[in-house]
Amino acid sequence: MVEKSIHLENISLIDFLGVENRIIKELGSAFPKSRIVSRGNEIKIIGNNLEIIQIEQVIKSLLVHYNKYGKVGENEVQSLLRKEEMDGCDEDDVILFGDKGIVIKPKTVNQKKLVATARKNDLVFAIGPAGTGKTYISVALAVRALKNKEVKKIVITRPAVEAGENLGFLPGDLKEKIDPYLRPIYDALDDMIPAEKLKYYYENHIIEVAPLAYMRGRTLNNAFILLDEAQNTTPMQTKMFLTRMGPSSKMIITGDKSQIDLPGNQKSGLVEALEILKDVQGIGFVELDGKDVMRHKLVGKIIDAYGKKDKS
Repeated sequence: MVEKSIHLENISLIDFLGVENRIIKELGSAFPKSRIVSRGNEIKIIGNNLEIIQIEQVIKSLLVHYNKYGKVGENEVQSLLRKEEMDGCDEDDVILFGDKGIVIKPKTVNQKKLVATARKNDLVFAIGPAGTGKTYISVALAVRALKNKEVKKIVITRPAVEAGENLGFLPGDLKEKIDPYLRPIYDALDDMIPAEKLKYYYENHIIEVAPLAYMRGRTLNNAFILLDEAQNTTPMQTKMFLTRMGPSSKMIITGDKSQIDLPGNQKSGLVEALEILKDVQGIGFVELDGKDVMRHKLVGKIIDAYGKKDKS
């Protein structure tokens, strides 16, 4: 066994190591053959030479992140530990630099495939379970297109299925009624655009976030259009949405076929569209799976377990 010590200088331990040394515990889970101990400003690694080198590289990368942003989270650790999925993913893969210097780029093979497919096709279906980054990457592509003046506006929509698209019984004004359904979209945009600029975009309708019911009757020209949670659309709604696409527009439709919340035996518009449009040229299709999940490592295992049950 080999022992290596890393000294942390001018570091806030709570911001770098997390509450109760959570970051050290994450590293320990990833390298079970090694022992990682934090005492004061010293991290001690005991294990075989190869793992020690790998752990040291991860810690050095985390220090670079800390020195730039002042804090380290579990997401940064997990991203650095996905080395086999990050092969070939260099600076050229950066989609954009978000608010406060956040680097937004594909972190898995299938996310990278989604970016490439969107580059080649004006209409893309991105299908996969929760947490695979399909919505986040799609929003980033839309923001990049707007910043590069490839489109004049962004329109993002999703069905408000839980309230049956009839939001009247909820308290508050229209915005307060629909915001809970659109919160994930707002969160993504907050990461990518400074607050004042984002406010300007909202107020001038350069970025629109609205429930699907409000898309009827519109033709969207020179726009990047995103339909999220498409598995909860009816066939009529999906057809309506697809036919909103105007000249010089791009469209991404995201959904999870395992999370259909439509009432009764209502068929999902997403499922029907995938069947009808599978052979149409100019439409791209990307499938993401449990390996692309960027949430807690257990989420991917949960998705795989449910997938096995469904197949059986």
